[in-house]
Amino acid sequence: MKIAPFIQEVERHNRSRADKIEHLLVHTGQHYDTSMSKAFFTALDISDPDINLGIGSGSHAEQVGKTMIAFERVLIRENPDWVVVVGDVNATLACSVTAKKERRKVCHIEAGLRSGDLSMPEEINRLVTDRLADLLLTPDEISSQNLRREGAGEERIVFVGNIMIDTLEKNRDKAATLSIKDIFLENAKKGGNLAFGGLRDRSYALMTLHRPSNVDQAGVLEPLIDFLCGEVAGDMPLIWPMHPRSEKRLKEFGLWDRVTKTDRIVILNPVGYHEMIRLNMGARILLTDSGGLQEECTVLGTPCLTLRWNTERPVTLREHGGASVLVGNNVERIRSEYRDTLLKSQKPARPPLWDGHTAERCLRAILNWRGKSS
Repeated sequence: MKIAPFIQEVERHNRSRADKIEHLLVHTGQHYDTSMSKAFFTALDISDPDINLGIGSGSHAEQVGKTMIAFERVLIRENPDWVVVVGDVNATLACSVTAKKERRKVCHIEAGLRSGDLSMPEEINRLVTDRLADLLLTPDEISSQNLRREGAGEERIVFVGNIMIDTLEKNRDKAATLSIKDIFLENAKKGGNLAFGGLRDRSYALMTLHRPSNVDQAGVLEPLIDFLCGEVAGDMPLIWPMHPRSEKRLKEFGLWDRVTKTDRIVILNPVGYHEMIRLNMGARILLTDSGGLQEECTVLGTPCLTLRWNTERPVTLREHGGASVLVGNNVERIRSEYRDTLLKSQKPARPPLWDGHTAERCLRAILNWRGKSS
């Protein structure tokens, strides 16, 4: 979702300009479900990766180590001028470190995001990548200020906007044509004796839940399930595209039957990108611990409860004009904000440069770079 607009912008450049850019797309294979990975490449209209490192699962150290070993070979063989990394996954860290050791210029798209929570592996990845990168392309002004406070020079920082919104803008019209009924019929897993014909936009809640802090402890997950089954599903149907980690924990903690036998909770298998946008568009409220969905809710206007105690995307919060509020995993706080949020209407917001043209600015920043390697 983050690399697709950039690749497409490079290809547009090459169709219209004499100064062609040779580029290779390297897929580390950290997200190793082949069918899911292929589905996203197809849905987002980008070619298969030129190189797939096939790293797969493992601990953080295993993924980082294996990626560094495999990516070093790619750098030596291909000899690139730039390595462009996106986001905050283990591959972002591994490829940045390896590239700098091989004296390659590094550009980080989505630089400067900070949660302030060093217990999050992603925060470590962000900090290390941004310290090493030659060019820091930020999604919002808060992120730019974070980098300045950490001592990054102005010549390294370029505010370009949010590249995730490029993908959203390109795909939202297609998503809007999808039928909620068809999404259910194609992806329904279990639960919810729901009359499809009676489900309308703004009549259901939508939820995603997968972070270890929310699902890995029975003492945290069980009160959340009690709230979802006893209160949210009592108010309206709850649509839950379920992450495999969540399903595993529900069964492990003896909560699976409770969820699947609650009349108005519908569990879906993980859905595709367009399907998730469509469900988000129609939701009355979204409960999530996903950072990307916070961003999409801001632009779509869907009221959002973020089931985290902190966020690296504060621009999405209501106090900054967004659609989200942090509620953590304390049920009393969730309940209070849930009741308040039900009274709110859809209110789309668009932070500066979240305009669908971020990839253009990213490529321009790389081509215009005149700095010195850090």
